[in-house]
Amino acid sequence: MDLFEIRDPLYGFVEVNEWERTIIDHPAFQRLRHIKQLGLTEYIYPSATHSRFEHSIGTMSLASQMYDCIVGKEKNIQILKDNLSFNESGIERDRQLIRLAALVHDIGHSPFSHAPEDLMPINPQTGKPYRHEDYTVAVIKGPLKAVIEEHPINGNYHIQADEVAAVIEGNAAVLKDRVFWKVLISGQLDADRGDYLLRDSHHIGVKYGVYDYSRMVKSLVLGTDPESGEVILGISHGSRQVAEAVILARYQMFTQVYFHKTRRAYDFHLNGAMREVLPNGLLPPPDKIEEYISYDDSKI
Repeated sequence: MDLFEIRDPLYGFVEVNEWERTIIDHPAFQRLRHIKQLGLTEYIYPSATHSRFEHSIGTMSLASQMYDCIVGKEKNIQILKDNLSFNESGIERDRQLIRLAALVHDIGHSPFSHAPEDLMPINPQTGKPYRHEDYTVAVIKGPLKAVIEEHPINGNYHIQADEVAAVIEGNAAVLKDRVFWKVLISGQLDADRGDYLLRDSHHIGVKYGVYDYSRMVKSLVLGTDPESGEVILGISHGSRQVAEAVILARYQMFTQVYFHKTRRAYDFHLNGAMREVLPNGLLPPPDKIEEYISYDDSKI
């Protein structure tokens, strides 16, 4: 299997296989090059011009490091076997599944990332606005379905697009016990959060989101909830300070960057402008996913 290297400012070289490269080359993923990670934050912090594209690749890299650390410890493997009926053949397959889910976890983001999420229409099933995760699932099951399921490498794994989407959703009906891996994509110590804190800090030039990520990765352990018996992800007792550092980093980034008063004002005016240019003043719903992904920052 040929491997390709992508240079990353946080992790050095990120390796991707031919299958992952095909997904990266797909227009739905390339669209992320034209969606700023932090919307209009560059008008406050001028170097905040990085994109969802690089964050997605970084999240895949960090999720892989976390997974490898977990399955590299015999105690963790035993918990997976005893509590979740894992076997050796499933370990490699799940690693690839997690890499794919981490790679595409943000593929449904709207232009300017989180800023215009108030412009997402109401989901008639829930009575609440759609979330960007709903659009991510729609892209995975729609435009990306063939690329995921029909690549020759998938002949070794037989991974379905529905499974990749289920990791994003936390859909136990599809994944059964393997839904546990959602914590690596969306949890208290997940790869998404772990990457954006470091990446945003790096590009903006602040130290608020910096933490010892290599120690965090090496400190990951599995345990069982004493009440429910469910498998949970945690940090070894001697490394609890790194978990505290992640919590503090996130708090400081939200207060100093993400909720910066001027940046929030830009979001307000951006939403007003987008209501003027979008049909009916709203983004298209997930069942019109091709129309939705035609929008990026440049088009708006």
